[in-house]
Amino acid sequence: MTQAAEQPPPLAADNDEVPRSAWLALGVAMLVFFLVVIDVSAVTVAFPSIAEDFGVSTASLGWIVSGYNITVAALLLVAGRLGDSLGRKKVFIPGVAIFMVGSALSGIAPTPLLLVGARVLQAVGGAILSPTALAVVLADFPASKRSTVIGITGATGGLGAVAGPALGSVVIDLWSWRGIFLLNVPICLLVLFLAPRLLRESKDPDATGRIDFLGVPIGTAGIVLVMLAIVQAESWGLADPRGIAIFVVGLALVWALVKRSQGHREPLLELELYRSGSFRSSSLGVAFYSLAFTSGFLVSSLLLQSLWKQSIRTTGVALMVAPFLTAVFAPLSGRMADRLGHRWILTGGSLLCAAGYFLSFLLLDGSPQVFSRFVPISVLLGIGIGATIATWSSAALSDVGPAKFGTAAAMLRTVQQVFYALGISIVLALITAGTGVGGLQGFRWAWLFVAAMYTVAAVLTAATFPSGTSSQRAAQG
Repeated sequence: MTQAAEQPPPLAADNDEVPRSAWLALGVAMLVFFLVVIDVSAVTVAFPSIAEDFGVSTASLGWIVSGYNITVAALLLVAGRLGDSLGRKKVFIPGVAIFMVGSALSGIAPTPLLLVGARVLQAVGGAILSPTALAVVLADFPASKRSTVIGITGATGGLGAVAGPALGSVVIDLWSWRGIFLLNVPICLLVLFLAPRLLRESKDPDATGRIDFLGVPIGTAGIVLVMLAIVQAESWGLADPRGIAIFVVGLALVWALVKRSQGHREPLLELELYRSGSFRSSSLGVAFYSLAFTSGFLVSSLLLQSLWKQSIRTTGVALMVAPFLTAVFAPLSGRMADRLGHRWILTGGSLLCAAGYFLSFLLLDGSPQVFSRFVPISVLLGIGIGATIATWSSAALSDVGPAKFGTAAAMLRTVQQVFYALGISIVLALITAGTGVGGLQGFRWAWLFVAAMYTVAAVLTAATFPSGTSSQRAAQG
């Protein structure tokens, strides 16, 4: 083991000095986070090629995405708690290994069923990496720099969203859809080589290492059932009694987890975090924001391909604008949040997003207007999302102590995953129900829904998020 691994750098003091080792560790963590984001966005491009290779319809491959999303949502809380209790580095490195094995098996899967199973295994690694990739390095940075670091995370995600479809198309064209998964393997091996040398171990100093082994299956089953009901609503319909029954049982199990967490020493759900005004407000705001975020991009993709009948190349170029601007503005928003606070950045960014979809409602119709109207509106959306997508995380963690970074990040990510899925189900139902000329009416309803959810997120944040920066609030006691 190297000297750096034997004598890791100390925790960052609450000043502006950041050791070089902290930035190197951040680079390693973001490399694997970049892989996770790219993999999710690239798979959507690969659907037709996978369907052709296996000789099945694209509709039958839905569980390649749904199985991944349900698994990630179900295991986020467990992964965050394990990281805080056992050690973030100790959990992060196996997460990379699991993600790598799942990627390799996905790349060589001989049947659709085995591909779904490999994707579920890959999702286990993704669930571990989502809360720990940031938590494993965030403790190395002072409080005054943490919004900047989380802004870099948002920029990484934005770049991944941009690169995923483009890289996926190139890999499929030059090699095969299998290359999207197999390319993860050498990069994960590089991370597995560097991580033990650069990452410093950290955890909750009050943790005993004992996990709520009854709460884990209760909470996991509850989230799985809630997510399953939401995902199946796309094919069963929102009023199907099977989906309603599954949803109710899932909610009952989640409620049982909440009650159990109130009295457990190391609960799966850290309810104490909701005593923090910033975490409570962020969790509420991000729920409505998440209803709009992924569903909004889905509406745009369906508009371009299904209603306007644009080519894959034109669709890709048009959809790249917003994620590219997100990658540019996310780190800038992080630095602004460090200096000015999160409240009005989140409020303003959410209102920009709402304005973008309201303009879509007013200006777009059944005739293709890709570069004259759609792309200019996407510029507004890109700036708004850049101001918010990473800022939600930094806002939620702004008053959380380093000991709870993993658990807090996992709780916020779980809210996001569940409401992402719910938002997609709602807009698909709205679009399907649209009876206007050429199906335009459904898109108009969807645009209004997305705009309304962004507006609600903005209003709730403006009304409930604490004023000032995290440093100012800490100084005031």
